[in-house]
Amino acid sequence: MPTPSTISDLKDFWTSEILGKGKPFSWLRLLRRASRSNSCNCLFWLRLAQYLDTRPHRFTHSLAKRISKSLARRFGVEIMLGAEIDKGLKMDHPNAIVIYSGVRIGKNCTLRQSTTIGSVEAGNQAIMVGDNVNIGAHTCIIGSNLRIGDNVIIGAMSFINKDVPDNVTYITQKTSTIIPHQPPA
Repeated sequence: MPTPSTISDLKDFWTSEILGKGKPFSWLRLLRRASRSNSCNCLFWLRLAQYLDTRPHRFTHSLAKRISKSLARRFGVEIMLGAEIDKGLKMDHPNAIVIYSGVRIGKNCTLRQSTTIGSVEAGNQAIMVGDNVNIGAHTCIIGSNLRIGDNVIIGAMSFINKDVPDNVTYITQKTSTIIPHQPPA
């Protein structure tokens, strides 16, 4: 169940991501929490758009697209409706996050600001992100037919274009060079 397809699924996703596990579902608590935090607000609308997109009516598809565009305008979060993201998504700072359609993300994934996952080329195979993956800020996961394993930590400012195995910490080595210059004469 990577995206909510029934009202019961939708409530489970909201309970897991906004209300907190182990607490009973309450519409009042859900709306209160969603209105107080940008992260919760973004997750509320994202999951509602995903649910509406699974409905068989053109009107609900149109509404899902409008919600998705609104998320892009308000938060800079562009998660395509074709992306499949399982329960437990956490966005610490929901801005400048782009996830293309065809991406599949497992349970309990944490995304931070300025993260891009996907490929802009048509016909590319899916990028699979496993369960319990923690993705640092300013990370790009770009390519076709990539697999990020389970229980992976990806450091900030990482660039990934190949598979990452389970149970590792992935950090892109960065080097800095200081080149002195002479002031103009």
